[in-house]
Amino acid sequence: MKMLLATAALALALAAPAAAQTRPDQAKFFELYKELVETNTVVNVGSCTQAAEQIAARLKAAGFKDEQLTLFSTPEHPKDGGLVAVYPGTSKKAKPLLLLAHLDVVAAKREDWTRDPFKLIEENGYYYARGTADDKAMAAVWADALIRFQQAGYKPTRTVKLALTCGEETTWAFNGAEWLAKNKRDLIDAEFALNEGGGGKSDGHGKVLVQSMQVGEKAVQNFRLETTNPGGHSSIPVPENAIYELADALVKIRAYDFPLELSDTTRAYFLTAGAARKDALGKAMVSIAVDPQDKAAEALLNGDRVYHSMLRTTCVATLLEGGHANNALPQRAAANVNCRIFPGHSSEETQRALAAAIGDAKVSITPVPPLRPIAKPPTLNPKVIKPAETLVAKYFPGVPLVPTMSTGATDGIFLAAVGIPTYGVPGAWGDPDGNGVHGLNERIEIRSLYTGRDYLFDLVKAYAEQE
Repeated sequence: MKMLLATAALALALAAPAAAQTRPDQAKFFELYKELVETNTVVNVGSCTQAAEQIAARLKAAGFKDEQLTLFSTPEHPKDGGLVAVYPGTSKKAKPLLLLAHLDVVAAKREDWTRDPFKLIEENGYYYARGTADDKAMAAVWADALIRFQQAGYKPTRTVKLALTCGEETTWAFNGAEWLAKNKRDLIDAEFALNEGGGGKSDGHGKVLVQSMQVGEKAVQNFRLETTNPGGHSSIPVPENAIYELADALVKIRAYDFPLELSDTTRAYFLTAGAARKDALGKAMVSIAVDPQDKAAEALLNGDRVYHSMLRTTCVATLLEGGHANNALPQRAAANVNCRIFPGHSSEETQRALAAAIGDAKVSITPVPPLRPIAKPPTLNPKVIKPAETLVAKYFPGVPLVPTMSTGATDGIFLAAVGIPTYGVPGAWGDPDGNGVHGLNERIEIRSLYTGRDYLFDLVKAYAEQE
């Protein structure tokens, strides 16, 4: 998940920003971006460490000193390294700003793609390749911003830090953001962090409809459900069957809805986005924000998969296994249940809710490592929201900025756990089809990339100049 936020498109016919022009600074940025995209950073295949070293070399060439750059990795995961860069501010009182992005990408098989997934290709107004959007666009924009600061001799009020990490796309992999939070907390200390998770949504024909700022996200936790029996010969079946017992449990999970909840972010989202709609769904969005007990509004919103997920914890079966021979009663059956936990709730609470919904002590429920921290949403801090709104009005006249809670997950959860509120920023936009992120033929509209880069450069400066 990731840079393109899954929100329902608002029916607004608004003009898109003018096409990006070819400027010298854009050409320099493209060199960095292209090198990063074409560096394979798939876990166990490529190397985030190599990508981090390449960006560090560019920062040094721009004038960064060795003491401003920290390349890190662990002996157990030498290719999953990252980079922290520090650009000093003039104030001793203003807390730093942290820019976060991940270097790793989802796997991509050449035989499945129309184009080479690790070669940047320009076609029909888009850049195609794995990571063009998620999340190498943001990683390149952040690194490019610090290079431009250095070359211009810019002196911000607050220190600006950059953390480029690995492991965001794979739950079982070494995670650089988590490692920094646990082992180098002082190095990344900041008043707040900017991250993926926000962004714009277009109509697919060049018009930007809405810009989003992610203010909070769910926590991800997998659970293994397992049933066991003595088994035996399939010619003499008995009622106690591990597969049937597991199936019964999964049917109960399918039928179970976690209670409806609202956070400050989702309440603001439903009020703002609902008011912009002129249909029954929009009225239901406003109604549920005002009165969470409105069952008619809830029933209507539950018919939309995005809104249903924004209103509660969700758990769904994703993997299944069972039995050991086609002529034997199963001795074991198991399933993975993937839960997206509403902010403020623990894995233990969710596990207890699943057990209560299943109501069968013979079904074991075990959390699957890694265990994520409790999701802690940041506040709708005007110090963060207002500059973003001001710049959205400048770059996207008439387009609303809507606060959202991601139903997915980012590395921001690890920063929030150690007291660094993290916001997914607006800027670049995506098409309604998701632009192939995590799928085939990932792409980003070229205008989106360059306009988003300009927007984020100005946004970082606006925050950096705050006392």
